[in-house]
Amino acid sequence: MVKHERPFRLGFLVHDVSRLRRTIVDKALRPSGITRSQWWVLSNMVAAGNEGVMQTELAKNLDIGKVTLGGLIDRLELGGLVRRQGDPEDRRAKRVIVTPKGARLLADIQSIAEQVDEEIMAGIAKGDVARAEAVLVKMKQQLIAMDAVPNSATGRGQNGQA
Repeated sequence: MVKHERPFRLGFLVHDVSRLRRTIVDKALRPSGITRSQWWVLSNMVAAGNEGVMQTELAKNLDIGKVTLGGLIDRLELGGLVRRQGDPEDRRAKRVIVTPKGARLLADIQSIAEQVDEEIMAGIAKGDVARAEAVLVKMKQQLIAMDAVPNSATGRGQNGQA
């Protein structure tokens, strides 16, 4: 058996922590009837403002495909959490708007997420968290710069892979 000096490299730890956090958040959200992916979409829509957001713009901001986003929005719409509305400037386009029910659910979900994060961070000094966040922000910036591709809205190569 070959022994490595660094058996748990940072990249693997980041991946594992992210995967485990997703699992815990999904379990915590299950009683509210929304998935983590739907929450992500809803949160980004609220951040866009009360006038709603174009579905194509939202897909670009989230870096997901239009079809994938369409399915998530369909489920949110079925639950009465969002509604589609024609754009006043472009009759072919639709704006997606968070309903009052969606805004209330989002507030409840934020509370759930805060509780989960508090449990995850229990026993970790605030200074350590701040340093970890700073390192991850820097890593994210460098990864975005590494993946920058001219003439690409998503920063992905021609084959669509990152």
